[in-house]
Amino acid sequence: MVKALTFKGDKKTKKRKRVDVAEKFGEDEGSTSREVAKTEKEDSSVDDDSWVAAEAVGDVVGPTVIVMPSEPPTCIACDTNGKVFASPLENVVDDNPATAEPHDVRQVWVANKVVGTETFSFKGHHGKYLSCDKFGQLSANTEAVSPLESFLTIPTADAPGTFQIQTLRDTFLTIKPSTFSKANALPEIRGDAESITFNTTFRIRMQARFKPKLKASKEEKASQKISRKELEEAVGRRLDEAEVRRLKKARREGDYHEALLLIKVKNKHDKYS
Repeated sequence: MVKALTFKGDKKTKKRKRVDVAEKFGEDEGSTSREVAKTEKEDSSVDDDSWVAAEAVGDVVGPTVIVMPSEPPTCIACDTNGKVFASPLENVVDDNPATAEPHDVRQVWVANKVVGTETFSFKGHHGKYLSCDKFGQLSANTEAVSPLESFLTIPTADAPGTFQIQTLRDTFLTIKPSTFSKANALPEIRGDAESITFNTTFRIRMQARFKPKLKASKEEKASQKISRKELEEAVGRRLDEAEVRRLKKARREGDYHEALLLIKVKNKHDKYS
């Protein structure tokens, strides 16, 4: 096998670790149908496992990473015992939190709208929900959603692409300097901030396949695709290349039925001429 030419002193490019969310979490409540998933695999413009920024409240669905306003970038994570902690993000380009991706399944939370409310729940890798008690202490030990596990995601007015995560006690999730004197100690995550500040401003990264705008675009593209066989069955005869191109173009532009009718009418004229 031929290897790429390298020189002494060249920097090695660091490969991103990928978290197989589908394998760990299985089919989520917010997942698409198998047919749409198949179409997504065929569309190479956006990979199923790529991560993008949630830009609006409606985007917050499916596997997410809650990126905190810290340097270096960290995110909210939890262990199997339900302890919530700040986890350093390794998959970041030039320390830009807007490019963050998870490298550890403990960093992933499945977001879902709480039925009948405007709030969201965040389920950890171990099947339990992020919760905030009356003292502002975060944990992930409960298997059911109550007001303690319900959060509002509010877009930050002066910082597009960021959110304030509010508890039902009207306090906000925030980061605070660690109480440890150790250098480079990770920040502490609390849920007791009473006002919006830089420390309460979070980014939410999500899998591209769950983003409503991208999903709708893919479904629209899928509906526009049609095979030559389907076109010939609709017309009732074999079609030449020009007719196939004309019908496919009409399907993309929204006047497919009119074009189909014209070809059928032409068939009748040819038959009786």
